Amino acid sequence: MINKWKNKSEFWIAGAKLADTASRTLKTGSIHIKRGRIEEVVWKKSVDTDLPVFEAEGYLVTPGFIDIHSHLREPGYEESETVATGTAAAAAGGYTSVVCMANTDPVVDDPSVVRYLMDKNKAAGQCRLYVIGAVTKGLEGRDINEFHLLKEAGIVALSDDGKFVENAKVMRSALQYARMLELPIVSHCEDASLSGGGLMNEGFYSTKLGLSGIPAEAEEIAVARDISLSKLTGCRLHIAHVSTSGSVQLIKEAKKKGLPVTAEVTPHHLTMDDSELKDYDRNLKVNPPLRTQQDIKALKKALKNGTIDCIATDHAPHNEIAKQVEFNFAPPGMIGLQTAFSHLYTELVMPGDLELIDLVSLMTSAPAEVLGLPGGRLNSSEPADLAVIDLDEEWTFSKEVNKSKSINTPLVDRKFKGRVKGIFLAGKWKRTG
Repeated sequence: MINKWKNKSEFWIAGAKLADTASRTLKTGSIHIKRGRIEEVVWKKSVDTDLPVFEAEGYLVTPGFIDIHSHLREPGYEESETVATGTAAAAAGGYTSVVCMANTDPVVDDPSVVRYLMDKNKAAGQCRLYVIGAVTKGLEGRDINEFHLLKEAGIVALSDDGKFVENAKVMRSALQYARMLELPIVSHCEDASLSGGGLMNEGFYSTKLGLSGIPAEAEEIAVARDISLSKLTGCRLHIAHVSTSGSVQLIKEAKKKGLPVTAEVTPHHLTMDDSELKDYDRNLKVNPPLRTQQDIKALKKALKNGTIDCIATDHAPHNEIAKQVEFNFAPPGMIGLQTAFSHLYTELVMPGDLELIDLVSLMTSAPAEVLGLPGGRLNSSEPADLAVIDLDEEWTFSKEVNKSKSINTPLVDRKFKGRVKGIFLAGKWKRTG
């Protein structure tokens, strides 16, 4: 039925296994879609209706995935990614909403750049796009931006991601201003005085490989400071790409105290460790760096107990020329939008480390809640943003199927189970796989 489907304004999706994150229900049901929104969900395999029916038996249907941490590179770095190619990769990975970071050129520190990105997505985007504005002008860490004007232009959060706001007084002022506007600040926690010049996690393997290390404390000191400032100001703080067991403990303690702190983790920090850098693969060079198996164990546990709120890709494209240099000169980052679900389903769900419904929640309702975004749930009146997945299909991620403009990932030619077949965006079907 998928191949023959023609978009209609009102129809049913019938016979699928539905992932309802609110009730933690994973069973067969049908969804009534009307004018781009979910009208109702019934736990029946078939429905008696005169409306068109999208037959989805044998597929998993989830709320569309929401990524709250992506780098789409436009404007300024279109050789690596654009809004069009980045959102195409997102749609192919089951994402119906993407939140892009501010470290572009020009930086997203002016309302005109926010409007530019929204116009680009309106013209060529393949999913919903939300924009994060910069905390400081030019990401320089000195002068905070006009948050009010940025919010009026449409931003959903603030971040200098890629850089840590080193000056505590500046960060305090930013948190105070952001709290007045009910905007969360997403913090890239990295003390550059400790991490500067580092190429990978500091430990046994950095010594063995002869590469300068980045200690876990570079992240943990920054996490501790920003949690303290969140306590002082009352502003919502979101910790980006958590990578160490020490950071997990700090976030856990903050939550016990009732502080407005949330956190995310990436697929690569959940599945890859520093030992894999033995061949100096520049696609494994990321920031924060891949840590140890002990850290991975702590991150997985933190996902299960709610210390870490959601999964975000930190999709960071770099063109092949940029990565084809000596390891110490290669920029950090890897792409991840197109592979995130399949990667985690294969590496975490199938071995039993994580329940399928929990993975879906961590990629849908949880990130939506962190930034207060629509979608992520199979509730009546929610946008009909959905992902259709064949859990049994085995597929290989390759240059040929890649939708991103860049291919900087160690997952090329990796086989996965669970393939996104397409998405519904506001009720409109887009086949992707």
